[in-house]
Parts: sequence; C-alpha cells; structure tokens
Amino acid sequence: MAKKEEVYYNENGKRVYPNKKKKRPFLFGCLGIIVLIFIIGGCAAVMTDGGSDSDDSSSDSHKKEKNISSDKRAALNSAKTYADTMHMSKQGIYDQLISEDGDQFDEEDAQYAIDHLDVDFNKNALESAKSYQEDMDMSKQAIHDQLVSENGDKFTEEQAQYAIDNLD
Repeated sequence: MAKKEEVYYNENGKRVYPNKKKKRPFLFGCLGIIVLIFIIGGCAAVMTDGGSDSDDSSSDSHKKEKNISSDKRAALNSAKTYADTMHMSKQGIYDQLISEDGDQFDEEDAQYAIDHLDVDFNKNALESAKSYQEDMDMSKQAIHDQLVSENGDKFTEEQAQYAIDNLD
C-alpha cells in the first residue's frame, strides 16, 4: 500500500511539500566559486614556475629570461615545442623558426632560441629514426640518409650515427 502524502497550500495558493528538503543554491554556488578559484590559482602557480626547483642557478637563469624580448621568448618556446614534440634537429629547428613558411622569426631571435635550448639532439635523432623504422619500414641506411639530408632532418653525422647504433 502506497503511503498517502498530505497536501498543503501556502498563502498564495501554491502547493507546498512539507517533507521535501529545501535546495540551497546560494551555498552550492559560493562553494563552487571557491573551488574554482583554488583550481585556477593552482594552475596559475604551476604555469608561472610555481613548481620549479628552488635552486639559485635556475632562479638566476629565470631572472635573466625575464629580461628578453617577447620575440626571443616566443622563438624559444616554439623551438622547445619543435624539439620536444617533433624531435627535430638543431638546424631543422633554426630553419623552421626563420622560414617564411614557418614561424618567420628574425635570425637573431632564432639564434637566441637555439643557443638557449636544453635538448639532447642524439635522443631526438633516435626518436626520429625509430619513427622512420616503425612507421615507414625504412632500412637503416635509408634512415641514416634521411637524418643527415639537407632536404630531410638535418641532423649531424654523429647524431645520425648515434641513432642508427641505438635502433632495435
């Protein structure tokens, strides 16, 4: 047998449910805003070097980096992206930074970026070589030629040889 619910009406004639709990949207809204502020603050702290080492040498280089032009900083960020995600060579990154079909930085900004990159180009050559081996089924000689080619990846002979020597 179903429980019979009593029906009540307020002074305006609207139906009132006495056992129904009131929602508190104000409380949940304020709580939501506070949580959102903490999330944004945490993201901002991480993105503005809040999670970096407290080493004096790294803070000195960070201070020096703040005094560079926005174009140099942008070129360096672009170069880091090319190195980290596309595993490009030093010459390949430089050429991409100054290319009319690429980033179009001037040579000074591009050279600044190259000089301040902290990248293991042997590792980049190896990653590129693995990609050629796995995705394109190239021979080791063809991979080597592609890595050092002026029309290819533009790694140095030493970097290409390191990659070939360390392929599976």
